[in-house]
Amino acid sequence: MAKTPSFSCTACGATHNKWSGRCEACGEWNSIIEDVGLSTGAGSASLGKLRGASVPLSDLSTKEAPPPRTKSGIAELDRVLGGGLVAASAILVGGDPGIGKSTLLLQAAAQFARSGVKTIYVSGEEAPAQVRMRADRLGLSDAPVRLAAETNLRNILTTMEAEKPGLVIIDSIQTMWSDTVSSAPGSVSQVRAAAHELTSFAKRRGVSVILVGHVTKDGQIAGPRVVEHMVDTVLYFEGERGHQFRILRAVKNRFGPADEIGVFEMTGRGLDQVLNPSALFLSERGTPSPGSVVFSGIEGTRPVLVELQALVAPTPHSQPRRAVVGWDGSRLAMILAVLEARCGIPFAGLDVYLNVAGGMKISEPAADLAVAAALLSAREDAALPADTVVFGEISLSGALRPVGQTENRLKEARKLGFTAAIVPQGGKSGGTGGLTLTRVADLTGFVGDIFGAG
Repeated sequence: MAKTPSFSCTACGATHNKWSGRCEACGEWNSIIEDVGLSTGAGSASLGKLRGASVPLSDLSTKEAPPPRTKSGIAELDRVLGGGLVAASAILVGGDPGIGKSTLLLQAAAQFARSGVKTIYVSGEEAPAQVRMRADRLGLSDAPVRLAAETNLRNILTTMEAEKPGLVIIDSIQTMWSDTVSSAPGSVSQVRAAAHELTSFAKRRGVSVILVGHVTKDGQIAGPRVVEHMVDTVLYFEGERGHQFRILRAVKNRFGPADEIGVFEMTGRGLDQVLNPSALFLSERGTPSPGSVVFSGIEGTRPVLVELQALVAPTPHSQPRRAVVGWDGSRLAMILAVLEARCGIPFAGLDVYLNVAGGMKISEPAADLAVAAALLSAREDAALPADTVVFGEISLSGALRPVGQTENRLKEARKLGFTAAIVPQGGKSGGTGGLTLTRVADLTGFVGDIFGAG
């Protein structure tokens, strides 16, 4: 009796009885492929009759030395990687076109090569002459990096086997082509097969592999989501083209903390690392104006101070506009609803604009109170003192909830010269170090005490 074929979605993993162009579970198009069994040879029908090798087992108390790391010489990159490059690791780096991925990785390749790590840079998008031109512009021509322009995966693996490098950079995974897969380069099958082969080679041979990935219009790395599960570390290179700042963010790291960030500044000489991002994000902040509030946030293990800017103006349209840059638009709608329902401050008939200065993107709920302060400051045309930072989470009842790492947030504020902070009541702040704290229990008290409204 013939076995009924089964199909699964490469994006979400849902199973289907037949192929279709769109996955009903996640809505992705062209993501359903046929599942192929582990084996089609004799004896595959009953795996229980086959004897395999015994797997060695160990207990949880087994002590192992931490994996050795190699420093790149770029402190911000080493920070995001968790302390340096781990041997036999696979790293996926994604980002928008032209954001600076190739520039950053070429600078990193030069630093690793100069430190004694044999490094190969494989470009599937550019000729070696183009890579050399970029190296000349960055002042890296003397770095002992080996270049190759190739897209055939079999040839790349053969070269890696012969050269035995310590680090291989593949730019990019979407251009790689495997002759064992009958589909075009960049397709789901090709990307998955290339990522699997390169990751498996890295684990077998002790070679570190960095894969560059293109992103979709939604900001996700193009191709099957399973690629992100294969690799050890997933990094996103973020930033606005209108700003010189670039953020390297770890969203997955098996060898270090996730959500760690490294901050870079794009210059004519390439990417310069920013060791004090808070001072950089606040460098252009002048006289305090209505709608401007400084938020003390935490990105990974690093406290970062950024400026939140809000503008509230009467709308000429029947439907008021809500525009957000660098924050979650649905969370802004929640803050506006809480201000109206719990504090009696309406925003009907008013356009609301919110921006995180410097191209930074914030996701933590601790920014709720700073956003509310910026909105009220813009609406009431009343500026907060320039030496004050604000942070706290707002619940739907209007209560303010304490946030984690309060002491680190206040310490960063003190270091940059701030003398006052508005924080939720009940948070553990430890020593304030001369910082004046204003503790508020709910949003109604915050509106009344700080702005005299409500």
